[in-house]
Amino acid sequence: MIEEIFDPQFTESIVKILIALALSGVIGFEREINKHFAGFRTHILVGVSACLMMLLSINGFEYFIEKYDNVRFDPARIPSYVISGIGFLGAGTIMVNRGTIRGLTTAASIWAVAGLGLIVGIGMYKEAVFTTIIILISLIVLNKFEIILHRKEHQISFEVRISNQQEPSAFMEKIQSFSIDIKEVNISQEDENTTKIKMFINAKHRKNKDNLYVWLMQQKEVERIMIKFHGE
Repeated sequence: MIEEIFDPQFTESIVKILIALALSGVIGFEREINKHFAGFRTHILVGVSACLMMLLSINGFEYFIEKYDNVRFDPARIPSYVISGIGFLGAGTIMVNRGTIRGLTTAASIWAVAGLGLIVGIGMYKEAVFTTIIILISLIVLNKFEIILHRKEHQISFEVRISNQQEPSAFMEKIQSFSIDIKEVNISQEDENTTKIKMFINAKHRKNKDNLYVWLMQQKEVERIMIKFHGE
């Protein structure tokens, strides 16, 4: 009875699913410890499910092929739908907030895990292990390199209240002269005497940011300054 259940094809399928679970779990664990939206469980589900779809594609239609002479067999059809369909899941991890896009790497890792599941399902174990190593190197090592590369980029939000005696347009022109990248500006009338200007900026160099601080403090029309730092 046991031998009938655990026939060679089923045993091979179990091995493939377990390999897909292990490889996708390793990548998901890296995402989990870095507190991303799609973590350990999501990557495992995607990898194992993709492997299952691949097993269906190569083994699920043998009965019909043997029974009917005119059945056409295309093992690439289901994997092609998996590759295109996984994009909807990846899109759910991407968030855009005031010009900053987050979640692209996690979305790409989900897509990559789906690919791993597919090639494990077809039996390309060595390629799957090698690709997993490359993905982990990209996620762990290159992430530290990106942090070093963008260390001088400071995301700042300013909330400045100025007297209505000064034109907001002239005030903004002066701010733009400090070589900063303004992501978003909100100008509103707080009361009959005060205009509130809220800005989200990127200062590529600390010197530009410090010079902007000094200039703001020297302006007698500036009644209040609130500064928040992001990603510094």
